[in-house]
Amino acid sequence: MDHSVDDDRIRGLDAAHRAAIEFLSSLDDRPVWPRATLAEMLDAFGGPLPAEGLDAEDVIGQIVSRADPGLVAIPGGRFFGFVIGGTHPAALAADWLVSAWDQNSGSALLTPTTVALERVAGRWMLDILGLPESASVGFVTGGQMANFTCLSTARNAVLARVGWNLSEQGLRESPPIRFVVGADRHGSIDRAARFLGIGRTEITVVESDDEGRMRPDALSRVLDTGSGPAIVCLQAGEVHTGAFDDFAALVPIAHEHGAWVHVDGAFGLWAAASESLRPLTAGMSGADSWATDAHKTLNVPYDCGMAIVRDPADSIAAFRTGGDYLIYTSLDPWDVTPELSRRARGVPAWAAMRSLGKDGIAHLIDRLHENAVAMAAGLASIDGIRILNEVGYTQVMFRLDEDDATRALGEAVLVEGTAALTGAEWRGRAALRCSMSSWATTRDDIDRTVDAIRDLVAG
Repeated sequence: MDHSVDDDRIRGLDAAHRAAIEFLSSLDDRPVWPRATLAEMLDAFGGPLPAEGLDAEDVIGQIVSRADPGLVAIPGGRFFGFVIGGTHPAALAADWLVSAWDQNSGSALLTPTTVALERVAGRWMLDILGLPESASVGFVTGGQMANFTCLSTARNAVLARVGWNLSEQGLRESPPIRFVVGADRHGSIDRAARFLGIGRTEITVVESDDEGRMRPDALSRVLDTGSGPAIVCLQAGEVHTGAFDDFAALVPIAHEHGAWVHVDGAFGLWAAASESLRPLTAGMSGADSWATDAHKTLNVPYDCGMAIVRDPADSIAAFRTGGDYLIYTSLDPWDVTPELSRRARGVPAWAAMRSLGKDGIAHLIDRLHENAVAMAAGLASIDGIRILNEVGYTQVMFRLDEDDATRALGEAVLVEGTAALTGAEWRGRAALRCSMSSWATTRDDIDRTVDAIRDLVAG
């Protein structure tokens, strides 16, 4: 090898390693929310591309010297916004290897090491979550693509059941699909439906209860009033309240009407790993597909979603391509997702699970729930704050009496910098959401956050 090329690689990696360690070491003290705007960061990195290049070490130096104000302290213990986990140490280290190895992980024949790691990670996950051991597991970018992948498979399968070959006949004159969702489903479900050619007016919405759970009696009424191919989307973990649909009641109702049942479990699927929280997922294993997002509850680096389908034959029917230059094994990664070429994003999932073990994963899930309970108790002790949800999993939602005051508090929390949480609307009123998703969150992080919010409310 040309030693100058080798040296350039090493210098670049050393510079990146030093910068990564400095960033991670700063997490406890740095403001959690960014201190710069997009416009400011565009100015920092923009301008015409110079004619002359730089070696890798200098490129990393330029990035690091300018990036800091626009970075979010997501890997730290006080990022509670959206539903975003931290980065488990073993998963982070494995992710660096993935980039260094640079394996195209669509083909088992081409990249047996990374495909084996992903396949084992999938098997471990199915075992941990109590899902069918023969299911296919496709690694995609996140929850959105996991939902899309599963629902693409569902669309193909339910049309095939009524004699329509989607691959040959297309969608133009296909039988209409009844796409049935809960009133409080995540927006990624509607977005996936749009990608599949299902418009808003074609979506059938089922009533939910006060916590956002689909009502079984309402689902029965909806399915009794029509016929034809149907997909029913259920939810493990409502994004505001953390509530779980009653799978034990809902899945049989859907199957009695011949529907495919999909579970959006971006962060909630992992409740099944905990002995104490597993009852939330009772009946979930009876569905036909499941979507989850390992960079949430499992704390794998972006990006790592998982699309799980009960019968791999349904995945193959939807996604196997026909290129004559491609070489197939019995089940390749490209057979179960829309992608051909991709990085080995499932390797960090293997590393996280191997580092934690089954007991460690259960402890992680339990600790996330315990942190949510502690956060809710701390917030409830602040005069004027009201907790809006049953804190049965990892989500805490709260508000002040007035909408404007609630929104102002949310903005003030981000400016103050101790922690980050994000706003929402719930039942037509402003709310603030606090998601416990990070392995790094300690009780001290919760206390510091509660103290900062108390000061802001008193303020």
